[in-house]
Amino acid sequence: MQDLEIPLGKRKPLYRFFEMVPALLSYSAIIILFVLSVIEPLLAAIYLMLIIITTLVKAIGIAYHTFRGHRRLMNAQKVDWHKRLDDLEKTLDGEAVAVRHGDSFGQDQHIENIEVLKSQPGMYPRPSSLYNAIIIATYNESIEVLEPTVQSVLNTTYDNEHIIIAIAYEERGGDAIETTVQTLKKKYGSQFKAFHLIKHPKDMQDEVVGKGGNITYAGFFLKKWLKEQRIEYSDVIVTTLDSDNRPHPTYFDYLTYEYIVHLDRKKLSYQPISLFLNNIWDAPAPMRVLATGNSFWNIISSMRPHTLRNFASHSQPMDALVEMNFWSTRTIVEDGHQYWRSYFHFNGDYSVTPIMVPIYQDAVLSDTYVKTLKAQFIQLRRWAYGASDVPYVATHIFTKKRTVPFWPAVARLIRLTDSHVTLASVALLVAFGGWVPLFLNPNSVHSIAAHQLPDVISGVQRVAMIGIFIMVFLTFKMLPPRPARYKRHRTVGMLLQWVLMPITGIAYSSASSFTSQTALLLGRYFDKFDVTEKATVGTSTKTNPKRKRSWLASFRRSR
Repeated sequence: MQDLEIPLGKRKPLYRFFEMVPALLSYSAIIILFVLSVIEPLLAAIYLMLIIITTLVKAIGIAYHTFRGHRRLMNAQKVDWHKRLDDLEKTLDGEAVAVRHGDSFGQDQHIENIEVLKSQPGMYPRPSSLYNAIIIATYNESIEVLEPTVQSVLNTTYDNEHIIIAIAYEERGGDAIETTVQTLKKKYGSQFKAFHLIKHPKDMQDEVVGKGGNITYAGFFLKKWLKEQRIEYSDVIVTTLDSDNRPHPTYFDYLTYEYIVHLDRKKLSYQPISLFLNNIWDAPAPMRVLATGNSFWNIISSMRPHTLRNFASHSQPMDALVEMNFWSTRTIVEDGHQYWRSYFHFNGDYSVTPIMVPIYQDAVLSDTYVKTLKAQFIQLRRWAYGASDVPYVATHIFTKKRTVPFWPAVARLIRLTDSHVTLASVALLVAFGGWVPLFLNPNSVHSIAAHQLPDVISGVQRVAMIGIFIMVFLTFKMLPPRPARYKRHRTVGMLLQWVLMPITGIAYSSASSFTSQTALLLGRYFDKFDVTEKATVGTSTKTNPKRKRSWLASFRRSR
């Protein structure tokens, strides 16, 4: 079995080189503009225009995928996935199923799936033989955070007798989390197939302080328990949830359906759409913009299966996880890294299937405005640390022991690297790049090009505003109802907040990316999962303008 783990301690020279690559490319993208501006402004103008045109083309594609993705998201939520799952059960029992062609999401594909099951019934598992195991990772969150997550699983359309709950909590969380999880088990334990409390010991060897070690420890517990229960690993689908996650009511039926109809089910993972909308009305404007933007990016990603990666909550077959020793315990970004572990474990024969219903999550929110701004940066910095996958992927490709097809793997490496370099540098180049040649070399014979750049960029930015208008329009269609504690002017704020988008793109996305990449460049590795504070305002608290932020005492914190 090949080694799938990230190295700890001193890296080998090749690995160390590729750790530096994202930062070197991101800084070079900025430095090249300055150098060309000094040498020849015309070359700087050409360089910048190539970047802007590429960005504009991507923006048009993003707008297109946003519309299509939103429509699919809305349509998939209307489907009775429990009935479709029942159709598969009846088909495998040899019963006739009456299904008509129609406009419902995936209806024709459903009919085709039924016909395939009729012809090859032995190739597909019965829905009644499958189980969904849900690992809920928590550190020290309160019962006000965790209980709604358990309730959301309890209230899905899936059969609770086929749901296995595993609350994976940290010993370092202290006595409070121990009391919380015991309370939840006492209240809900009898309503599922099983309800496990799994305490992850602190300071385990070869682990960074993070979620990966916690859920992996829970995974090994489930492995042993399933064996004792004589439940086949291939009959269990594992979903990881953070403490603030709320799966859509149809998620587990939809997931189980997709698991059954794919013959290569072991080599797939299943990715719902993360929407950061739980507490969107309570979050400050900059956090709302970032949360909404990230939500739409997840919708867009679902429309591009060749680039889709594991993110936050996702699902994977238990037999695959057992083979891989579950998740990495050596990275703070175990979700995205799981894609690459799986890709190399299955020798390149692996992909992610989108599940077009949401997992609702919290936007970042702390008990003061300043703490909220800081917490948001820490969260994005952790996500941007996904650049640490670049050396992992590169060293698995450029080796004599390579197990994946070379050119397809290189294409994935290029897309991975480009995404991190783009996130760090493009916002800065588009926002300020047009002024650099003008200030550094205003007297060049080609300075006319430099003088025209700001106007050209301004025109391109106006075109790009179309994408923002689309996002604003669709945002209002996805927002949860406005809480009674807020007046109508809060809705106006939801519209005006989008003027902050250029600022948040630079101050957060670009800055957090450069921070993470610089840490890799200098070998100052992030070896601790910084818990992000997310909260919702207590519904029993009424807002009083004369008591500024008086509702802060009712916060519920989560990861």
